[in-house]
Parts: sequence; structure tokens; C-alpha cells
Amino acid sequence: MAKKVVATLQKGEGKGHTKVIKMVKSPKTGAYTFCEEVVLNDEVKNYFSKK
Repeated sequence: MAKKVVATLQKGEGKGHTKVIKMVKSPKTGAYTFCEEVVLNDEVKNYFSKK
């Protein structure tokens, strides 16, 4: 699936977006999970600053 997202982003208007991966600790089990999202380039810093 990741290949499709990357291939789609490389065409035309997709250059204004970035795929971000954030590691989040589960409060229930204490295990870490990864959250992947596609956000606008201007909102990358905001994505990592929020919890």
C-alpha cells in the first residue's frame, strides 16, 4: 500500500503533501504503535506537536 501512496504523491498536485509516520505509546498496554497519515507540507510541524 505504501508504494501506491508514494506513487500518487509524486504526480502533479501531490507534491504539496507529505507522508508522516508518528510513534505513539498505548496507555493501555504500554506498547508502541505507528500512525501513518498524509498531511499538507505546511502542517507537518503541527502534526508532530499535537498529542
